[in-house]
Amino acid sequence: MTQPGAVTVRWLKPQPRCPRIRVKEHTCECRARIYELCQAGGLFFIRRTDRGRNGQKVMETEWLPSARMRELWHKIITGHAA
Repeated sequence: MTQPGAVTVRWLKPQPRCPRIRVKEHTCECRARIYELCQAGGLFFIRRTDRGRNGQKVMETEWLPSARMRELWHKIITGHAA
């Protein structure tokens, strides 16, 4: 759940930047919104998938070095960013 005062994440349309993407961590598949911490080309990003009646919509964050992205990942999964 999003906490009061949560940071707003800038979500972008996915770009085919690397042929291989490794999912390092993810949230539960049982939800309509899934987050995945991904690694590719030496950088990390977070992929968000919203599933609904009209299919699914995928968005992602900018690609950043590991330390910065892990901090954002922690904020998202604890509700301090959305």
